[in-house]
Amino acid sequence: MMKLSEITKVYGTGTLEVPVLHGIDLMIEDGEFVAIMGPSGSGKSTLMNIIGFLDRPTSGMFELNGDEVGLVKEKKLAKLRNEHVGFVFQQFFLLPRLNALKNVESPLIYAGVSKRERNERAREMLEKVGLVDRMKHLPSQLSGGQKQRVAIARALVNHPSIILADEPTGALDSETSKQIMELLVKLNEEGRTVIIVTHEEEVAAYTKRVITLRDGKITDDRRRMS
Repeated sequence: MMKLSEITKVYGTGTLEVPVLHGIDLMIEDGEFVAIMGPSGSGKSTLMNIIGFLDRPTSGMFELNGDEVGLVKEKKLAKLRNEHVGFVFQQFFLLPRLNALKNVESPLIYAGVSKRERNERAREMLEKVGLVDRMKHLPSQLSGGQKQRVAIARALVNHPSIILADEPTGALDSETSKQIMELLVKLNEEGRTVIIVTHEEEVAAYTKRVITLRDGKITDDRRRMS
C-alpha cells in the first residue's frame, strides 16, 4: 500500500522557486489499476516520479507498506526501486545496440543476477508478452508495439509489485494501443498494482480508478463501477 500525506514539490530556490505539487493526499491499495490524468503542467509526471522513487517530495510523507520512504538513503532507495517498481515509458528507452533479450536482461545485471538466470527470466518475460520469436531482434527491427512489449517485459523481469506506465500508448496507433492496454489489464488481474499517467480518456477507460490533477492538486478521484 502507498500512502502520500500533504506531499508538496518545489523546483528551484529563492525567487526561482516553481511549485508543482500542493498538499497531495493519496492512498493506493495493493492490486489497484489507476490512471492519473490532467493537462500538461498539472503535476502528474512529477507525482509519478515521486511514487516511483525517482524523485523526493519537498515536504510531506510518503509511505510504502507502512515504511516512510523519505527516511530511506539513496542507495536503499535505488534498491527499493529496482525490487518493487517496473517502469514503462512512451519512448520505450530500449538500448539500440542490444537485442530484445539483452534489453530485458539489463535490470537484472544491476540486481546481481547470474548470467544463466538472467537469460531464463528474460526469455520467460518475452514469452509472456508474446515476443519470444523476436528476442534476437534489435529495436530498429521491431515495430512500435513490439518495442513497447519489450519495454513491458523489461519492467516485469524483476517481478515488481508495481508497474508505473507514463503515457505507454502515446507513440502507438489505436489498435496497438488497445493490445498494450489489454496486456496491462492482464498484469493487473495477476495481482500487480498498475498506475498509468495519461491524457487519453480511451486509455483511462481500461483502469478501475481515475485521479485527476490540475495545478498540482487532486481535483477528482473516482472509482469505476465493476
